[in-house]
Amino acid sequence: MSLCPASQSAGTDAPASSRPQTGHVAIRKVSKRYGPAPNGFLALGDIDLDIARGEFVSVVGPSGCGKSTLLKCIAGLTDISSGEILVNGEAVMAPPLDMAVVFQRDILLDWRNVIDNILLPIDFRGRRSLEWVEKARSLLDLMGLVGIDERFPWALSGGQRQRVAICRALIQDPSLLLMDEPFGALDAMTRDELNLELQRLWLATHKTVIFITHGISEAVFLSDKVVVMGINPGQVVEVIDIDLPRPRTLDMRETPEFGVYARRIRGIFQDMGFLRGRA
Repeated sequence: MSLCPASQSAGTDAPASSRPQTGHVAIRKVSKRYGPAPNGFLALGDIDLDIARGEFVSVVGPSGCGKSTLLKCIAGLTDISSGEILVNGEAVMAPPLDMAVVFQRDILLDWRNVIDNILLPIDFRGRRSLEWVEKARSLLDLMGLVGIDERFPWALSGGQRQRVAICRALIQDPSLLLMDEPFGALDAMTRDELNLELQRLWLATHKTVIFITHGISEAVFLSDKVVVMGINPGQVVEVIDIDLPRPRTLDMRETPEFGVYARRIRGIFQDMGFLRGRA
């Protein structure tokens, strides 16, 4: 149940291509239609995507392109209309057991303190013990939240609340973490701070992460791979491998190498008619 890395040096300097590439999530010709054909709305059309175990993959695209719909389909929260989604080689028919989701809103319960919020999934199963409480505290330590165990959500900042929500998602040590614009409602400085915390967490655990965002720089900063989606219907336009060393610093966003990736993604949106000029 430990979240500690097998090796302290694993993943800190090696490029993504040097890590094991065992398939974790496979999306095959997936479409999602709301309402009956032919008049129903086709939200996703023929999505094909492979995500390796331990990869950090961001999905970017214009509003309405189906990013969140795709995430819900992977999570088993929304049925697909055609195609197939496999997690660990098994077709997704319901939420996979070895998966957790972090949404844009933290959805903490104001009448439960921090530890009780983190342990909510454990309490649902009637499994609380001292071991789980200690694990919750170790997650708080990992997220830089020492000493807030007994505080209530209304006494926390937005960034602290979202960290607690991430701890709750990690309490059962899922191998697959789905994140739907988890930092979208936060101010720029807090968002930067949480980008660094999330990178540190990922380097320590190497979970498979699928991260939905509108932020091009955020996607490049965090990811091994960026999936660019188009609209009407939602579809994968391009998949871009990010070959930048880790750990990444915020200053790296000002480097020419980082700028090449950001401009490439902006160029794709410009070609689709969503941006009038390239920054």
